[in-house]
Amino acid sequence: MGTDTLRTDAADDAAGRRREQRGWYFYDWACSVYSTSVVTVFLGPYLTSVARAAADADGYVHPLGVPVRAGSFFAYSVSLSVIVAVLVMPLVGAAADRSGRKKPLLAAAAYTGAAATTGMFFLDGDRYLLGGLLLVVANAAQSVAMMLYNSYLPQIAPPEERDAVSSRGWAFGYAAGALVLVANLVLYTGHDSFGLTESEAVRVCLASAGLWWGAFALVPLRRLRDRRAPAREGSALPGFRQLAATVRDMRRHPLTLAFLLAYLVYNDGIQTVISQASVYGSEELGLGQSTLIVAVLLVQVLAVAGALALGQLARRYGAKRTILGSLVAWTVTLAAGYFLPAGAPGWFFVLAAGIGLVLGGSQALSRSLFSHLVPPGKEAEYFAAYELSDRGMSWLGPLLFGLTYQLTGSYRDAIVSLVAFFVIGFALLARVPVRRAIGDAGNPVPERI
Repeated sequence: MGTDTLRTDAADDAAGRRREQRGWYFYDWACSVYSTSVVTVFLGPYLTSVARAAADADGYVHPLGVPVRAGSFFAYSVSLSVIVAVLVMPLVGAAADRSGRKKPLLAAAAYTGAAATTGMFFLDGDRYLLGGLLLVVANAAQSVAMMLYNSYLPQIAPPEERDAVSSRGWAFGYAAGALVLVANLVLYTGHDSFGLTESEAVRVCLASAGLWWGAFALVPLRRLRDRRAPAREGSALPGFRQLAATVRDMRRHPLTLAFLLAYLVYNDGIQTVISQASVYGSEELGLGQSTLIVAVLLVQVLAVAGALALGQLARRYGAKRTILGSLVAWTVTLAAGYFLPAGAPGWFFVLAAGIGLVLGGSQALSRSLFSHLVPPGKEAEYFAAYELSDRGMSWLGPLLFGLTYQLTGSYRDAIVSLVAFFVIGFALLARVPVRRAIGDAGNPVPERI
């Protein structure tokens, strides 16, 4: 009788865990459309064109009286959004761990971002400041929401399942991005038949990403459940002070901090490539918006396969080795991008294919590997620091990209400058003994990691 009861309880726990995991996947499905359609495809070139419409005779806009090249405004806006996220994420992460109530905070962040994205429909004419403001709000809100979302991973998946669960989440996100991009492509290329101007079609695509985000966020908010927080002293501190407190705690786990530093560096390169690739394609290579959409669609489709394939490779060779291999591929692909001829979409598609095959896997495995390095009971707080590395500290790449273009006037020089992030990140990650790091954090060490 007792054995049967234990088996029934274990089966119920497993079923409940699977239900939460399926709900968890759907937040990637909901918010990845923002990353794909808004940040990667439409907003960079469109906001740049809006800024150029507002520029003076020398090609500069003057937000708050500061002279900024119109071509750098988007990159600088991305950097500013990160600074806002730096202030907010540590505070929210600590509050989530102390209260155990992540869902209300996740809902607030998700719907703030969705509302700002939907508001991009009103970005027309020379309203570049409105575009910058909405981008800052949406990007910062997405960072906060992703921090909370990622912190569920160690709670809904045991150590042996995390690489697979994380990879499926990324695959869901890229599948959603591909699906919506197909609809975007139909609308954008056939805008005349829909009675829309090109600008109106872009603004509809931007706003629809916000509506998609808000609609599908309901699924994880219904299925994920809050856990009772362990008793902890103290209260949440203001942004930088809380981040400093988290980093001080991480000093007791120096190998976790070492991994985070490596991730901060190489992921800065990944995030900058994602946000600036369309600007590079349109401004330097002279490719049309339709070509860029098809290229990003190719990235999305191959990223689904790539995330799942790298997840399988991690089961055989370990997550760390697989991530290191992906960084080599990133370096080669990005260096090749410097030599792409202008007006040659075929070669741009080859570059997109290379990015797609490594994009999802390198991000998914980094997330699952970090989840092993988090001390129990501090998931949201540590994932706040992780998210600062994922998006929050990714101001340096866009800033370097924007400054390089401002100084040289060449997007080729700007794109090749990002190779340094992958080379340095590889060297830092290679030095981290992850098995010892997991044990030091107080977690069970998987058979293969």
